[in-house]
Amino acid sequence: MTATAVQNKLAILGGEPGVTGDHSELFRWPIVTKEHEDAVLEVLRAGRMSGWDVTQKFEAEFAEYIGTDYALGSPNGTAALIEAMFGCKVGRGDEIIAPSMTFWSTALPAFNLGATPIFADIEPDSLCIDPKDIEHRITERTKAIIPVHYCGHPADMDPIMEIARRHGIKVIEDVSHAHGGLYKGRKVGTFGDVAAMSMMSGKSFAIGEAGMLCTNDQEIYERALSFGHYEQTSGKLTLPDLKPWAGLPVGAYKNRLNQLCSAMGRVQLKHYPGKIQEIQDALNYFWDELEGLPGIRAHRPAKDSGSSMAGWYAATGLYLPEELGGLPLSKFTGAMRAEGVSCSRGCNNPLHLHYVLNEADIYGDGKPTRLAFANRDVRQPAGSLPVTEALPERCFSIPWFKHDRRDEIDLYVAAFRKVLEQADQLL
Repeated sequence: MTATAVQNKLAILGGEPGVTGDHSELFRWPIVTKEHEDAVLEVLRAGRMSGWDVTQKFEAEFAEYIGTDYALGSPNGTAALIEAMFGCKVGRGDEIIAPSMTFWSTALPAFNLGATPIFADIEPDSLCIDPKDIEHRITERTKAIIPVHYCGHPADMDPIMEIARRHGIKVIEDVSHAHGGLYKGRKVGTFGDVAAMSMMSGKSFAIGEAGMLCTNDQEIYERALSFGHYEQTSGKLTLPDLKPWAGLPVGAYKNRLNQLCSAMGRVQLKHYPGKIQEIQDALNYFWDELEGLPGIRAHRPAKDSGSSMAGWYAATGLYLPEELGGLPLSKFTGAMRAEGVSCSRGCNNPLHLHYVLNEADIYGDGKPTRLAFANRDVRQPAGSLPVTEALPERCFSIPWFKHDRRDEIDLYVAAFRKVLEQADQLL
């Protein structure tokens, strides 16, 4: 066999891998510079980790960046999401509507407020909540819709907002995957009544363990502040109904953001627009080079839509096994890994099928918590959300390039092309 034949042969069948060598710098994230280190060390050496002066500066700068009147930092995205729910007056007996295909903190904190999640299906291309599957799930108990801009793809906010306004319910945007992303030319997180997001070290806006809430609504902001930020409430609770709450966290949570993360965040914010533009350039190039190949599709908005993928968090591709003779996703991803490409199933496990959402009696009510809080059986069995349930076999992770280095990216393009063009050998 010639050297060329060995190179062209699939690595999983004995050929040479398509990607070799050390490409770790192409994927290193977050990118930490001396500027980041100096900012964090300044807080550390001053012993101001548990203050809020640096955090307040970070909040003001982030609010200006995203385009809202208020921003509130918290220890993680989960804290920001429960603050957003409380800000929207989600409480005992209420329901929220969210996608099942998401990280658990989009929906599960509703239990802490005595509310219960109702799950809607997703769109097969955007992987975001399907606006057409929302309205029939609204009841007199529905208090909020929580769209997730999943894996960086903006949800279709126009119809979601129209439905919400018509029914008088709030919209909480989960922006954990999409900081800085655009929907029709406008930043996600500015369409709903409030936005909440994670900023943990794996996200595209990565500052450690942190979260942020953003809103233009003063009441939502003050309620969120009152929930777990007792130290700042004396000067910031101005609404008559909320002023007497000052001094104690009414949610009994301590949601102060560690200022080491705030210092990191202020530096990240200065450079973030340029960083995500480079990521977008790299991944759009990657997908452009693979366009037209059978079996896979890009997970991204249309080029002329005015929408963008932000930092392309948890970069994902759509898998169409019917175009590859029914080749199972596991065989495709296995072949990609043999070529030297990190590749696996690329989505969360559906929440609506988990034991905790169906059988667990978390608070000792004598029945599953989801039934106890809803006062009716709102469980959604297998088959109830068909697009969501099919997704684990129809999407996969792709390389999350942090630099637009075309010569290196071309190696990964060639590896995908090699496997897809010889997929019949894997059947």
